[in-house]
Amino acid sequence: QVQLVESGGGLVQAGGSLRLSCAASGRFFNINVMGWYRQAPGKQRELVAVMSKSGTTNYAESVKGRFTISRDNAKNTVYLQMNSLKPEDTAVYYCKADFKQYYYSDYVTNWGQGTQVTVSS
Repeated sequence: QVQLVESGGGLVQAGGSLRLSCAASGRFFNINVMGWYRQAPGKQRELVAVMSKSGTTNYAESVKGRFTISRDNAKNTVYLQMNSLKPEDTAVYYCKADFKQYYYSDYVTNWGQGTQVTVSS
């Protein structure tokens, strides 16, 4: 199984920046897609940004040009640099990883515990 540990959340003023990190550990054969989702109070969890192992990215329209996802495959870590933050970015941010336990396994999805990001106006 893969354990995901997030860090870097906090309180920031509008226009500020934060950097989230998510490190994967445990026993697994391969991690393909890693990325970030978020959930604001009373809303469904939504995609923020994801990146495949080969570097293909996908961003939510609302964060394009402000957020940048990056990844260190050697460290099994994914990052989310968030700039020009807005109050509407306030949410719990969850890390997600799609991984194979063994070379012959299907991909399975694990989630981190979440980290709070609060943007004040």
